[in-house]
Amino acid sequence: MSTTPPGDRVWIDRQSPQAYRALRETAKAVRETARAAGLDRTLVELLNIRVSQINGCASCLHLHVRAALRRGETTQRLAVLPAWRDAGLFTDRERAALALAESVTVLPDARVQDQDYAEAARHLTPEEISAVAWVALTMNAFNRVSIVSRHPVPPQVATAPPRTATAQEGLA
Repeated sequence: MSTTPPGDRVWIDRQSPQAYRALRETAKAVRETARAAGLDRTLVELLNIRVSQINGCASCLHLHVRAALRRGETTQRLAVLPAWRDAGLFTDRERAALALAESVTVLPDARVQDQDYAEAARHLTPEEISAVAWVALTMNAFNRVSIVSRHPVPPQVATAPPRTATAQEGLA
């Protein structure tokens, strides 16, 4: 059986299942670490989404946005997540976790990393800092698997036709 999907890329998760299973086991351990540290699963999904936004991983965004919505996250907060610093919708704890996850993802210079870490330490316990870092590290790994493999996003079937604005409503 071929492990190559239609297109020009090998799906490395299927081509090397033992390595992918190890990554999934790591993710399982990280979920437990996050739970034990007291990170809410919704915050973990926000971190997964933000890391995936930075990396441009459509497949992971598809998966984790749906998971966040199932856990009760609002569409408003998800819509403004790329601008979380300016949105005013996130708690200090969430902001610290998001900043740390971004820092782990983009690996800025040491001065910026130190600032992000100091801010995280003001709002998160050492256990939470470690868990946030592991969540970001693991999500980065999954993003790279999906991006390298070019995992597709399945099309969503519309349940109702989109509503069009009347002339009186305009575009607003």
